[in-house]
Amino acid sequence: MPETLLYILVIVAIFLLMILASAIKIMAEYQRIVIFRLGRLLGIKGPGLVFVIPIIDSVIKLDLRTRVIDVPKQRVITKDNVTVDVDAVVYFRVTDPQKAVVEVQRYDVATSLLAQTTLRDVLGQESLDHLLSKRDELNKSLQTLIDQGTDPWGIKVSAVTIRDVALPEEMLRAIAKQAEAEREKRARIIIADGEFQASKKMAEAAEFYEGRTAALRLRELQTLAEIAREKNLIIVPAGNIGTVAGIAKAVNKKVVE
Repeated sequence: MPETLLYILVIVAIFLLMILASAIKIMAEYQRIVIFRLGRLLGIKGPGLVFVIPIIDSVIKLDLRTRVIDVPKQRVITKDNVTVDVDAVVYFRVTDPQKAVVEVQRYDVATSLLAQTTLRDVLGQESLDHLLSKRDELNKSLQTLIDQGTDPWGIKVSAVTIRDVALPEEMLRAIAKQAEAEREKRARIIIADGEFQASKKMAEAAEFYEGRTAALRLRELQTLAEIAREKNLIIVPAGNIGTVAGIAKAVNKKVVE
């Protein structure tokens, strides 16, 4: 009989220790718990040491740190009827634990689904060029709209980032052709501008040489010297052609004799 009583006391002690352990909650600085007593909202507790009544009280623990949601790829048809696959990243945190528990079921899933639908709606109203070149503006617009939708849930969306825009293969080829045409256009503009500048300088040079025969002759001789040096040629000025021809004729006559 005494041994049986001892066993009962040990069991009761263990049971009391278990109840006491379940009644003590230690919350970190970034954690809060929402307490319900017999189904009714009692309040928010934490951080630090929190006591609850076992069996009577039920608690839900929440993390207040910023969380990241990887929004899966969404197929979007842009304003100019181009189909693209877009995925994004959403950064959010719980600002009101009571609303996050009472106002919505599974706030993280709700935020993810809201981000997906908002991503399709917003990007579907934009053209492909705007989607590719104005990501910062679109990120801010998405962040504002999603934050407005999650505000009644006690959720703050701090940032939204469009991570990737996957284009169809034919669209990639068209963009490459467009970029090549743009580069060719710029090259032609540069060449045309260079020719225009050169023609202006040539016109100014012509005006300068007009009435300056000696300077023009010197320039002509300099040009002939440059041509002869580059091509390994002997150039005879037009004024001396007759003299050279006479000498050649005399040499040929002497050889015949």
